Amino acid sequence: MPNSKLAFRTVIFSLLGNVFLAIIKFLAGIFGHSYALIADAIESTVDVFSSLLVLLGMRYANRPADENHPYGHGKIEPLLTFMVVGFLIFSAVTIARQAIENIQTPHELPKTWTLFVLAGIIIWKEISYQVVLKRSKTLGSSALKAEAWHHRSDAITSVAAFIGISIALYGGPGFEVADDYAALLACGFILYNCYGIFRPALGEMMDENNHEELEGEIRKVALTVSGVQDTEKCFIRKAGMKYHVDLHAHVDGNLSVREGHNIAHQLKDTLRKEIPQLGHVLIHIEPS
Repeated sequence: MPNSKLAFRTVIFSLLGNVFLAIIKFLAGIFGHSYALIADAIESTVDVFSSLLVLLGMRYANRPADENHPYGHGKIEPLLTFMVVGFLIFSAVTIARQAIENIQTPHELPKTWTLFVLAGIIIWKEISYQVVLKRSKTLGSSALKAEAWHHRSDAITSVAAFIGISIALYGGPGFEVADDYAALLACGFILYNCYGIFRPALGEMMDENNHEELEGEIRKVALTVSGVQDTEKCFIRKAGMKYHVDLHAHVDGNLSVREGHNIAHQLKDTLRKEIPQLGHVLIHIEPS
């Protein structure tokens, strides 16, 4: 299956799951008297919009290179990641504000059956996290990685809600606020995860050259090409699901310009064949 189709299917998988869970959480939170569940539902609703954003952005990122964008449109991915982080921060602040208001207002104890709802949600969200994260690594997509962490942060808020409701039910009257403190605790986890999502995307936008494993693979493949004696500089920058490479290769200094040119083309073609995630490859020939 082409990478773009797999990425789209992954986002749609997340989108449909978030829609279904948001409805379940809202209903369970309202009828089960649990603000932690309602807070969880708010985050899932935000996740729906962020998934739509990622879906639309990945379609744009998949456009081929053109005259105005010779390196393609992949840089939209980290921009989308920044927006997803913004959605997460907004949801955390919204949940925290409402939880603080609830702590100051007397309310009913949560219903016992809400724990069973949360248990199912936690299991589903952790499965979703593992599926989407694995595909983000396979495709090298920062937007999918952010989407995966959406699932993990959702699972964390559900765990916090589970703990809060359990304490409230065990303690009885007077412990109702445990549910709301659980929502506040979940906000802290969400904000912590925001940094974990934001930092790699920022590195991608700033063209950080921190792809040591890929660089090693490029150098190894380069030495299999006839005429290439060694490699020198190797600069890698990521754009979407592609990696653009500038590589300096050493060849016999007595070769003609035409022979060096042919080796450069053979090296470029070999790299793109052996390492499919490479996009634009620029080869600079150095005399050995």
